[in-house]
Amino acid sequence: MEENLGIPAPEQKDFVSWWACLKCMGPRMELRHLRYFIAVAETGSLTVAAERRLHTSQPSLSRQIRDLEDQVGVELLRRSARGVELTPAGKAFIDHARLALSQVDAAIEAARRAAQPSKQRFALGFLTGQEMTWLPKALHLLRDELPNIDVTVSSDYSPDLADALARGRLDLAFLRAEPGFDLDYTTVGREPLVVLMPSDHALAAQERIRPQQLVGQPFVGMANKARVLRAVVEDYLQREGVSLTPTQGVDNPAMVMSLVASTRGLALIPDYVENLLPWSVVSRPLAGDVPMIDLVVGHSRSNASPILKLFLSRLSELAQRAPDEQRR
Repeated sequence: MEENLGIPAPEQKDFVSWWACLKCMGPRMELRHLRYFIAVAETGSLTVAAERRLHTSQPSLSRQIRDLEDQVGVELLRRSARGVELTPAGKAFIDHARLALSQVDAAIEAARRAAQPSKQRFALGFLTGQEMTWLPKALHLLRDELPNIDVTVSSDYSPDLADALARGRLDLAFLRAEPGFDLDYTTVGREPLVVLMPSDHALAAQERIRPQQLVGQPFVGMANKARVLRAVVEDYLQREGVSLTPTQGVDNPAMVMSLVASTRGLALIPDYVENLLPWSVVSRPLAGDVPMIDLVVGHSRSNASPILKLFLSRLSELAQRAPDEQRR
């Protein structure tokens, strides 16, 4: 499918040639067509994408998608009982579309920085909840430079952090090793998964939980945004011969804790959330071969920031300051 579209591989870094390929498809393809297409693909709904993401009308959005498909020459999206889904051609196209947009955003960010050479900015991102542990350590590495730079801090879902790195909006982030992005990752910690449960649950009386004890319990699973964690959980359950059907799928620790407390369900989640638990939710370690998930530092390969270079040169110091439980 990719050869028919004439689009280079996602690893291709030459945006000029990539965009030239797009223009060869027709004179009307614009960046907004790609943005609209991605918004519909990610929301799975023309109506939701139009109203909540793009702030346009649904008929107008439908016309833009049709125009894009006319330029590409194949159907990219189709309606189904579950909403709007990518066709095989759409699945082949979307990663390239994301790459094109990320490179445009990175070019804009680079131009803005070049226009303000006297103002050094360093943007840090954290997987929600991880800033409590890792922000002090990150600032310690930059201690000598802090008087001379403007450090900004944000927290978000891991895929959104990876996207912000690729687009040049973040210089460095603590996240999961998200696939599909032109980023470099360095592991700084390994986190064991623990079982979350209501504080008055019958299993709370046990020191460790066997995965087989999860069977028959309401189970809060991970949704699309937490795809790396979801893959680790699914691989662990399959390895242990345990089949669980999630009653809900969520993306962030706060919602996991809320659903555990309100639905009396159980969840598997990295142990860093233990610092965030309310009184109504407790955690227990797993027995046996405990699954682990990596926490990484990520950055764009094309980011030439001297502050980033300094930070990366001191990563070994960051590992030395990591808590013992994250070095297991």
